[in-house]
Amino acid sequence: MDWDEDLDATGLLCPLPVLKARKRLKGMAPGAVLCLRCTDPAAHVDVPHFCREAGHDFLEARACGDAACFLIRRA
Repeated sequence: MDWDEDLDATGLLCPLPVLKARKRLKGMAPGAVLCLRCTDPAAHVDVPHFCREAGHDFLEARACGDAACFLIRRA
């Protein structure tokens, strides 16, 4: 799947990856897709929860080397 913007949050711990994703998504057009890359193990719970709460579509989580990549479509 393709995405419109990347956000590297590797090395950051909860809640920083979600806070940075929220800020980036606010500046994106509705329907645009963000690829959030992070190494925080809690992100596997935090990112889908954030998407549900904020109304964004959580599209996919995948391994990206030593990190995880989360694809989020802006509401």
